[in-house]
Amino acid sequence: MPRYWLMKTEPAVVGIDDVLAMPQQTVDWWGVRNYQARNFMRDQMQVGDGVLFYHSSCPEPGIAGLAEVSQLAYPDRTQFDPDSPYFDPKSTPENPRWVNVDVRVVKKTRLVGLDELRTHPELAHLRALQKGNRLSITPVDPAEWKFITGKLMKASK
Repeated sequence: MPRYWLMKTEPAVVGIDDVLAMPQQTVDWWGVRNYQARNFMRDQMQVGDGVLFYHSSCPEPGIAGLAEVSQLAYPDRTQFDPDSPYFDPKSTPENPRWVNVDVRVVKKTRLVGLDELRTHPELAHLRALQKGNRLSITPVDPAEWKFITGKLMKASK
């Protein structure tokens, strides 16, 4: 049974247009340094899982498109690079602490903004909208996925 996820990225670093220009329209989801988000990638994500590609830390945050997990978790290369802001001196190739998955963009959509998401009672429990939530990766309930991909993404602003 497929699972669904909302995965946040900063468009100034890697946005949906950047991924669309990459080979196979795929990016390795590097730099996650939260244990709960890491555990989602490592323990729960499967190839084919649906992804809401979310732009954050930008003037207009929101869902920018649909993607899918295209490769299971493997060690995040940035943890071993001393020049990377994601370097982890306690991590070794023999015992890596951090992982990433590959994500392939399926399609860019109209931006479904954060403010718009908050107006729908059907999304009242969407984890990414909960007060205090700072996770870059959160699970999405199948009913929330259906509402967002069916009703919101097909509607005009």
